[in-house]
Amino acid sequence: MKSPNNHGFSLSKETLRQDFELLTKALNSSTSGIIITDNTQPDNPIIFCNAAFEKISGYTRSEIIGHNCRFLQQQDRAQPARAVIAEAVKEGKECTIEIRNYHKNGNLFWNELYMSPVTDENGAITHFIGIQNDITARKKIELDLQDQKDSMERKIAERTSELRDSEAFLTSIIQTVREGLLVLDRNFKVISANDHFLRTFKVSAQETIGKMLYDLGNGQWNIERLKELLIRILPTNNPVIDFEVAHDFPHIGKKLMLLNAYRIELEGQYKDQILLAIEDITERREIERRKDDFLSIASHELKTPLTTIKGFVQALERMKPANASEKYSQTLQKVALYVDRLNSLITDLLDVSRIQSGNIELHNELFDFDKMVREAVENLQASTGSHQIKIKGTAGTEVLGDEGHIIQVINNLISNAIKYAPNSSEVLVYVSKVSDYVKVSVTDYGLGISAEDQQSVFERFFRGGDIQKRFPGMGIGLYICEQIVKNHDGTIWVESEKGKGSTFSFTLPISREVNNG
Repeated sequence: MKSPNNHGFSLSKETLRQDFELLTKALNSSTSGIIITDNTQPDNPIIFCNAAFEKISGYTRSEIIGHNCRFLQQQDRAQPARAVIAEAVKEGKECTIEIRNYHKNGNLFWNELYMSPVTDENGAITHFIGIQNDITARKKIELDLQDQKDSMERKIAERTSELRDSEAFLTSIIQTVREGLLVLDRNFKVISANDHFLRTFKVSAQETIGKMLYDLGNGQWNIERLKELLIRILPTNNPVIDFEVAHDFPHIGKKLMLLNAYRIELEGQYKDQILLAIEDITERREIERRKDDFLSIASHELKTPLTTIKGFVQALERMKPANASEKYSQTLQKVALYVDRLNSLITDLLDVSRIQSGNIELHNELFDFDKMVREAVENLQASTGSHQIKIKGTAGTEVLGDEGHIIQVINNLISNAIKYAPNSSEVLVYVSKVSDYVKVSVTDYGLGISAEDQQSVFERFFRGGDIQKRFPGMGIGLYICEQIVKNHDGTIWVESEKGKGSTFSFTLPISREVNNG
């Protein structure tokens, strides 16, 4: 038989490429959310998601890739449907379930999931494909129909009474809230304003109620950023959270405001109104700025004498007498150790200062990711005798990024794993390539983190209650890690359970546009 010529082989590859592109376009054109997970990797990470899945969940592709599907249930883990999924994965079977999931903004939505295994030529399960549809509207109809079985007359009477009580109750709450609150109609006319708004912006109820928002204070509220929020963003994004607006008011000076806006869709006269919460954060932001300036100045001022002290300690080590006592040598070693710890702390504070001022710089270069992880682990292993640091998996690729900063992330995560698992003897570092990202997971078997603390663990200066009591620290290491990962267009997260340890994971894109600074 005649072998295919080069031209024929080229056409075959082109056909395969066209088929693959067509398949990808078809998946992205689907109105159903589609994901593919890799069953050959631990925890079945997501390696593909289509545009519909991003829209349904509210997360971007970079926030989805590398996660297990359970992140959609957030803390709502005690659902029977999850056991059905787990059994299907274990047995390699298909399943169809209805499950409660949560949008990125926290809103609940019901998901109808059809999941099926994908096998290779030997019958081994390599992947799972999930097809998802948002059935929230159908669920709502089902609940509404159930409610209609009750007596309508009794419901109407009770509702009328409840509305009266609720209106009085809400009015009292609105008046006591230490935040400016406005209720606007669909045309942005002020229906009501609480006392805090009137006091903060030095206006009367007569000057405010019934007036157009943009006309308040002789046009002082005719603010472009405010118009952007109400006209362009709010109609397509309900609610809008923590929207910053800075404005110089002629009579009360410059204000920095944090705005939260919600569309209120109630019955009758309350239909399609807007609740606008206005928090004056001018003073708070100024205090934060002064604190950041103090940290920056103090850190810089401490750096110089500390460098001198370190030099003197090194000189003492070189000039140590040959007959020096063991106590003398141990004391000198302890001084050097605590000088290094203080130097590391000041370096972290300087990093925080640079992050807050936007002056952190990235020096992006291609580097061997597996080699970088291996060398970082070897250096940490040499300095600790209490834990065995094990590496599993490989990425098998180069990454474009700031190698030094990424080493800083890995060092911090592993150091924390050692520090907060004093009764354990092992730390696991798992490295993998997930789609066009690299993923690193650091697992310890220590104290674990409560669900409440997990929400704040990456915040600057945050220290969990139990950790604060037992371990010293300033709570800036994880904040720095998150900022470094974000500056590399990656994501970082934690999965933990009290008393059972923690897994900190982050993903980084393998290639991206170079962005220095």
